[in-house]
Amino acid sequence: MSQQTSVEIVTEWDIVAARQLGRNEAKEIGFGTVDQARITTAISELARNIYLYARVGRVDIERLYEDGRKGISIVASDKGAGIEDVRKVLEDGYSTSGGLGAGLPGVKRLMDSMDIVSKSGEGTTITITKWLR
Repeated sequence: MSQQTSVEIVTEWDIVAARQLGRNEAKEIGFGTVDQARITTAISELARNIYLYARVGRVDIERLYEDGRKGISIVASDKGAGIEDVRKVLEDGYSTSGGLGAGLPGVKRLMDSMDIVSKSGEGTTITITKWLR
């Protein structure tokens, strides 16, 4: 059984809404404050990437219940230009925006799993998961 909620990312305020929704869902599932902050930070980075690079997209947040475990799955998707070199964007220090290049590598470190599917000219879908310990 799962429960899913979504936020359309169109403005910077939608990034805030996605963060808050993620924090609320994580708290409801039972995550402690440190993991809530990790999840919120990851959502913020993914939503900001949608806003900066694709302009429009969505963040879906789903509560997971599998084999007696509880967790959260976040899917950030857009129909933007796509990521040319997924391996490159996962390298620490790589940035296309002049930032620190900690974005997607940082998201990967904060969560238990991360999957990126991107096609040039069609968009990107990033799925991240965190399990309650």
